[in-house]
Amino acid sequence: MNPNIKTTAFFLAMLLTMLLSGVVSGQQKPTTGYAPVNGLKMYYEIHGSGEPVVLLHGAFMAITGDWNDWIGELSKTRKVIAVEMQGHGRTADIDRDITYENLADDVAGLLDHLKIPSADIIGYSLGAGVAMQCAIRHPEKVRKVVSISAPFRRDGWVKEANDFWPTFTWEVFKGTPMEAEYKRLSPTPDKFPDFVNHIKATALKPYDFGADKLKATKAPMFFIFGDADGVRLDHISEMFRLKGGEVFGDMRPRSTSRLAILPDTTHVTLMARMSTIVPMVNDFLDAKPQKQ
Repeated sequence: MNPNIKTTAFFLAMLLTMLLSGVVSGQQKPTTGYAPVNGLKMYYEIHGSGEPVVLLHGAFMAITGDWNDWIGELSKTRKVIAVEMQGHGRTADIDRDITYENLADDVAGLLDHLKIPSADIIGYSLGAGVAMQCAIRHPEKVRKVVSISAPFRRDGWVKEANDFWPTFTWEVFKGTPMEAEYKRLSPTPDKFPDFVNHIKATALKPYDFGADKLKATKAPMFFIFGDADGVRLDHISEMFRLKGGEVFGDMRPRSTSRLAILPDTTHVTLMARMSTIVPMVNDFLDAKPQKQ
């Protein structure tokens, strides 16, 4: 097997181990439930109170994997709605393609189920793509978007990232905390190989959200990347130009969208940078429009 695949799987497994060892401190027991949306029974948790913000995890992950400590911080001032998307965590898979569009429609359905007219959305990796699609497909439901480490086209990934998937197999996760967490949470614990292959099929498909569609979105977006996270630097620039432009901010009002690139940070280690990222996210979500 390609040693790069083994290395990537190792770091994903180690990240999950680290995140699962965290404790959501100072939290009351959340409100939990299953929303019937688009043929799914979609698991969700609600923590805290205030303005609503939806958290969307990455591929292969769940609420406990991506968001443990984030929930503790964000729910101090906000109503945090953490969800587990199709096939992930406690949400069973169904006979339907896992696409950014389908998952975005599920999030919109969840907000309808909870009678929440609009919310901020924070997504990581797969979840970040879903967050952008929510803004494209359901603009009335999205106030602001925080997109952490995701391109809007498949060719936005560096070649090495795209070359990873064709030879990837579920066995690289065999015996890892990632497989154990799936079996612990999933209503179909014996279908881990099928779940991984479903995600692989998604990753292999070309996709393009459309530069014109991204530019036309009304929701301000905060793009967050690592400087070594597998997304091409010119693609990052393209994304921010579409939403933020190139502005001499001392001379005229700045864009309502934002960009952050964290140093010495990979796709996997981004989620461990909570102490750096969450204050920036809170500042972005709390920001009022500048006077023109």
